[in-house]
Amino acid sequence: MKEIRNIIASYEAVDWTKDKAALATVVSVEESAYRRIGARMFVKSSGDWIGGISGGCLEGDALKRAQIAIHKDTASVVVYDTMDDDAHQIGVGLGCNGRIEVLFVPVDPTDKHNPVEQLKELIHRREPTLLYQIIDTPDNSKLGLVSEQKELISESINVNAKTFEALEKTVKEKRKSKVFSVSSQTHNTEHSILIEFLRPELKLILVGDNYDVNAFVGIATELGWDIQVIGLMRKIGKHIFDRSSKVVSYDQVGEIGVDEYSAVVLMSHDYDKDMKMLQHFMINQPPYMGLLGPKKRMVKMQNDLQQTNAETDLNSLHFFYSPVGLDIGAESPEEIALSITAEIVAVFRDRDGSFLKNREGTIHERD
Repeated sequence: MKEIRNIIASYEAVDWTKDKAALATVVSVEESAYRRIGARMFVKSSGDWIGGISGGCLEGDALKRAQIAIHKDTASVVVYDTMDDDAHQIGVGLGCNGRIEVLFVPVDPTDKHNPVEQLKELIHRREPTLLYQIIDTPDNSKLGLVSEQKELISESINVNAKTFEALEKTVKEKRKSKVFSVSSQTHNTEHSILIEFLRPELKLILVGDNYDVNAFVGIATELGWDIQVIGLMRKIGKHIFDRSSKVVSYDQVGEIGVDEYSAVVLMSHDYDKDMKMLQHFMINQPPYMGLLGPKKRMVKMQNDLQQTNAETDLNSLHFFYSPVGLDIGAESPEEIALSITAEIVAVFRDRDGSFLKNREGTIHERD
């Protein structure tokens, strides 16, 4: 979501009397690729660009393709195929041994349904959004058409809207973007549709006001997470307020909402405060909640909680992590924050956080 926010900011800063622009989007991936479906790159006719569709290998060529789309005012799909690792295929050596398709769409600022305007509509949402986009069609005028309204897409290519219902069910269940082939009702024509699964940005709720929160906020800012902090106002620095969407005191914790894209980290270093916050957020059952400190601290909390509720078992809570973080030998506040953020990413991606060298199969599941 950070990349989308940056693209929107660049889009809104364009002087359209001097510049034109196009949006490049990865719409299909086979085998290995540095970026996945949904990676975007916003290109201006001046040559300035933001975002990316690869690890830097394709951006030079993509810049040229985007400017061609701007000049012709026509959308197009370009295939980058490095299955055979041919360094001369597109003038660069990718070394990824994969195949990706990139859609280049000229952006019309007067069209309130252009792809960037579509993205502006969803960045503040706290639930996943499905975006439907035509990425291959005999009628090239429809290429690149994007909307979250499947009816608009289905009507434009004369496909029964009910056809999309089973497809979107697959995308929602797997929580992964996917390309589908659909047939027109009146003509024997095939169309390729990308149904993109867009997650809300992760909400990081930090409970604490000591100096190690500073390191955490720094990393979370780089990740583009929505940061919300609970602590003593007199101890929280200005830069925390600047980088957080919400900062509240402990007695205002009720103002902090929790949803399925929220992670809570208890790091106040105060046993009573962490205990109180633990009890508060246990009721909400966030997808991730971590408690900073050694295991004996968690055991003490467990024993104290059982004094009032014998059935309480912190170890049985699937969302609770203590000691918090991945085992990387972290020592400094920055390393500890890195360890915890890595664990949070692993939990939300349903991965175990182990060494990739020991992983069997591909790094990413097939799109």
